Amino acid sequence: MAETTKKDKKEKEVVKEVAKEEKVEKQPEIKIEKKIEEPSLSAEPKDEKEKTGKVFRKKKNIRQITHGRAYIQATYNNTIITLTDLNGNVLSWSSAGQNGFKGPKKSTPYAASVIVKDAVDKASVYGLKNVNAFVKGVGSGREAAVRALNTYGINVISIKDITPIPHNGCRARKPRRI
Repeated sequence: MAETTKKDKKEKEVVKEVAKEEKVEKQPEIKIEKKIEEPSLSAEPKDEKEKTGKVFRKKKNIRQITHGRAYIQATYNNTIITLTDLNGNVLSWSSAGQNGFKGPKKSTPYAASVIVKDAVDKASVYGLKNVNAFVKGVGSGREAAVRALNTYGINVISIKDITPIPHNGCRARKPRRI
């Protein structure tokens, strides 16, 4: 067994020497490097924005809308006001949770008036003056929201109740046996 290991070692050394000779005979690998052109600091600015360093934004054309719609959704848990134009494009919206009310305070009449004030302030950019009010839901903030629209400078032309009413819709649950 000792003889085989000596032979194996000699064979391995011969193989290593042959491998070294082959490496020397091989040509060295050629590496290709690409130059990346860096922008020079002395380049002249291309237009006025780069010369002054200021960024000019186009002034946004805000359309003036005098007549629109006010959607008031008054549920038992929350009140949401949405002010739109006549096509239904939203101008501003507000809810009780957005104005910092939490829990049962969200559905109060006071919360409804604060919500309307916030929505009207956001829509004042558009010059909204007259609205048709569409009230949905049975919450306590529905009447307060309509009154608040009038107090914050928006004329309420008409009020329509669009609360969904079932025409004997879903099947009633089975009667309780006692």
